[in-house]
Amino acid sequence: MTAPFGVVVVNYGSSALVERNLAGRAWGADVEVVVVDNLSTEAERIRIADVCARIGAHLVPREVNDGFGGGCNAGIGRARELGCTAFLLLNPDACVTPDVVDELRRAVTDDRRALVSPVLHDTAGRTVFAGARLSLADGRIRSRPDAPLRDPVPWLTGACLAFSDDLLVAAGGLPEGYFLYWEDVEFSRRCAAAGGHLVLREDLVAVHDAGGTQQASAESAKSALYYRWNCRNRLVFAARLLNRREGVRWLAHTPAVGREILLRGGRRQLLRSTRPLRAMLRGSAEGAVVLVGVWLGVPAAHHAAGLPRRTR
Repeated sequence: MTAPFGVVVVNYGSSALVERNLAGRAWGADVEVVVVDNLSTEAERIRIADVCARIGAHLVPREVNDGFGGGCNAGIGRARELGCTAFLLLNPDACVTPDVVDELRRAVTDDRRALVSPVLHDTAGRTVFAGARLSLADGRIRSRPDAPLRDPVPWLTGACLAFSDDLLVAAGGLPEGYFLYWEDVEFSRRCAAAGGHLVLREDLVAVHDAGGTQQASAESAKSALYYRWNCRNRLVFAARLLNRREGVRWLAHTPAVGREILLRGGRRQLLRSTRPLRAMLRGSAEGAVVLVGVWLGVPAAHHAAGLPRRTR
């Protein structure tokens, strides 16, 4: 008998998106949908419980909100209890057809060392993800394949990401300590280091309206959360995976890279509000404190980075 395939969705105040993107899907009897609710409000807990009951999903109610990685691990744990040996992470603001789910399942079942993502389009048909690369030299990220980048390595988005339990265990699970953004970058690196390989299925498409779970303000094309956590977690990644020399190089490039992250929302936003700039500066400062604190062996910095305290 074939083990079921676990579709894991982490919810935080997005019950309407979960219902819109999951309701009416003919998943099949061999697909188990698990919705993790990272606690936002009691009213939202009631709403998401009602949605799960109507769409036939398993609800994992949590009394904390420790971010995407923690929520994914809780959902994977429940999916394992249901007998699943392969999983699909799916954002609440992402939509995928049962046919694509079947193909992703087949890909990670046939090759249990494969980390697989489809191409992502938004509802207007624009490509929003077709693979991405990280520069190990300075921590820049590029999505265009022809964009120049020093010492690039590929990574795949967690918005719609399939893998087997074998690969997950070999990679040490989904990383926690980021809260939001960069978990998928580290997971891609850990899968590759564990002998896995990254596969972008250009023949498969999912729909993802990026940022649907965090609405940008009227003054900004991106949310303040986007700027803060991207800038912070770039340096948390350095604290977790890089040696000190590499981390110093990333830290030195932080002003330039922070500016690039900020300008993903366009220049006009800066004429209307200082909030995006303040979020970028705050995230960069928080990340720098974590990075330097890890070097110095500060327990609070290790906790913030999701790392055990290192002994000298």
